[in-house]
Amino acid sequence: MLIIESPATGLKIAELNEDDIHSIATKYSAARSAQPGWEATALATRCDILRRFRDALVSDVARLASVLTSETGKPIRQSKNEISGLPARIDFFLDSVESVMAPSEVHGDAAMVERISHEPLGVIANISAWNYPYFVGGNVFVPALLTGNAVLYKPSEFATLTGLEIGKLLHAAGVPAAVFTVLTGGGAVGAELIRQPVDGVFFTGSYATGQRIAREAGERMIKLQLELGGKDPTYVCDDVDVAKAAASLADGAMYNTGQSCCSVERIYVHRKIHDAFVHAFVNEVASLKGGDPADEATTIGPLTRAPQISVLERQVADAVAKGAKLLLGGARMPSVGNWFAPTVLVDVNHTMDVMREESFGPIIGIQKVDSDDEAVRLMNDTDYGLTAGVYTVDQQRAHHILAQVRAGSVYWNCCDRVSPRLPWSGVGHSGMGLTLSTYGIETFTRPKAWHLKSA
Repeated sequence: MLIIESPATGLKIAELNEDDIHSIATKYSAARSAQPGWEATALATRCDILRRFRDALVSDVARLASVLTSETGKPIRQSKNEISGLPARIDFFLDSVESVMAPSEVHGDAAMVERISHEPLGVIANISAWNYPYFVGGNVFVPALLTGNAVLYKPSEFATLTGLEIGKLLHAAGVPAAVFTVLTGGGAVGAELIRQPVDGVFFTGSYATGQRIAREAGERMIKLQLELGGKDPTYVCDDVDVAKAAASLADGAMYNTGQSCCSVERIYVHRKIHDAFVHAFVNEVASLKGGDPADEATTIGPLTRAPQISVLERQVADAVAKGAKLLLGGARMPSVGNWFAPTVLVDVNHTMDVMREESFGPIIGIQKVDSDDEAVRLMNDTDYGLTAGVYTVDQQRAHHILAQVRAGSVYWNCCDRVSPRLPWSGVGHSGMGLTLSTYGIETFTRPKAWHLKSA
């Protein structure tokens, strides 16, 4: 039995039956049987169905956001922003899928024609995340369905109600029940799903879990895509508007209570403006409003997962013991639920866990640097490589810095941003494979090479 509790109050809000080894196998078999029919469905029809799903999201934002906030603790305005932002991504997929799927002739003469076509992978397992279930899930199941795949979708146990709502909307739009199937449960359900003879595994979550999935799925030579964690750095140069940079980065570090793989997790500031930046940054973070996540005015909610509080406490204690100065927060808040105060540390360095290990919460370390070269060295001193950014008025300077940074996405004067037109990928412990862009549609297909010689 899966018990769902409110992160804000600790109270039980739902109790659901979990899938087991028998139901998972049954759902896999149904998906395998249904996939050829879905593949044979005209692309235009599949697009119409996903367009209806898009429209259903638009018309039901308030209710869906309330469900999402109830089980994750995400502030309601941010839940609405996420759901309202997904239609634009769906539109991109709808507008792009036909050209991606179209066969292309790469050579042709009197003797031989060479052609490339794209076929769906088949049945895929999509184990998704709780922090952005509409964005992260939609980046996978929308293009997967459009390209003719069947999807076995296991939402995080911390966003199960939202996953079930997504399934209902897709089925009401016309996706056959066996073509998109929701599985309910925790890690054991995900592990059993991966053991099924699926044609691809698409996972979003921690590096440690990604390693286990890679060992399990890699031996079977199937498509494997892992979107894992980040320790995302930003460098603030000495020529910036300090107030503007501080406001932007405070939002990038604390939005969704810091529970994002692309949240800003470490900031390097040029010595010349360090003190002024820290002062402005602390004021910005201190102005954020915590409270009932169902309140439209709330900007900081509880942590979705209670165990993460201990992770943050350990990082603060380790940093302070090694010489860091705590300017704000630093402890759990004295209330029921999973509350941790927004936290700012300075005088940090890379001997401290807060600058090396993923935090995934409302905590930031700010380190003083003497030069661009030092900033680049420290930004690259990590096992992760998801995003990185620089704030400067000089575009050439920004390009020179970002070209040296080892990351899948880089930002100039912005942060914590995702575009459907650009690939989303990571380096090192941040994962393998990609979503979004036209490449994120192709990833759900298998190219077939045609050698056509006339008799």
